[in-house]
Amino acid sequence: MTTIVNQTFDEERALYGSSDILVQKCSFDGPADGESAFKECKNVQVEDSFFNLRYPFWHDHGLKITDSEMTPLCRAALWYSDHIEISGTKLHGIKALRECSDVTMKNCDIISPEFGWSVHTISMEDSTAESEYFMMRSTNLHFKNVSMKGKYSFQYIENSVFENCQFDTKDAFWHAKNIVVRNSVVKGEYLAWYCENVTFENCRIIGTQPLCYCKNLKLINCEMIDTDLAFERSEVEATVTTPMLSIKNPLKGHITVPQVDEIIRDIDGADGVVEILPQDSGKTDPKSCKKACACA
Repeated sequence: MTTIVNQTFDEERALYGSSDILVQKCSFDGPADGESAFKECKNVQVEDSFFNLRYPFWHDHGLKITDSEMTPLCRAALWYSDHIEISGTKLHGIKALRECSDVTMKNCDIISPEFGWSVHTISMEDSTAESEYFMMRSTNLHFKNVSMKGKYSFQYIENSVFENCQFDTKDAFWHAKNIVVRNSVVKGEYLAWYCENVTFENCRIIGTQPLCYCKNLKLINCEMIDTDLAFERSEVEATVTTPMLSIKNPLKGHITVPQVDEIIRDIDGADGVVEILPQDSGKTDPKSCKKACACA
């Protein structure tokens, strides 16, 4: 492996087509303003380096990037690449990751609108992200201890697991399929509309009008805070452990909740059962159920 240390590159395609190289303490910046420094490369390791130019890693195979920085001017940093490891790195340019596969990220700081589109098989751990349209149309995500903030996240994703995460997001998980979210906090309006085969387990869900138009939706021991008009036209099995503001027109299934201020049934076919099961009793109170929710 060839080692390159303490150099500055600003020309176009500075290391184009390189293989088996280790780049340490280098800077990709300068007046020539060249793009695509590592295009069409193989087996590249980058350590403690600075990226201030566009499109550095395109069509690459085998990347390991550690303790580095990609500035807001480092746009579209990793596209069409595979077998990628990124750790201890700042990714602050727009569209930093797209159409890549087999990606592992740890201890990363992401500030990147439209991050992660059409990425297949990605593991992310102990990282933070600020982004809009985060991870759209991606598959096989496994996130653990990830904190994310931004609108329209995880739309159209499939076959993914999220554990011990914190998401502050609006319109998240729309049209998502085959998803499990465990031990996490999901805050934001209009959560997971039109999703299919999605399970929330031991989660805290916060915000208005969540979980509408869903198929095979499951909630297992979840808190729902400030939630109103929930489950509209959804097929749902849910155990909710906190009081809710309102539930609207669940089509099928069974919802258990300790208290709900209002049950709305104003369409034909809204036959989902709502059962009031007080937290301190462990048993159904038939009178409370009949009066409060008009169970189907």
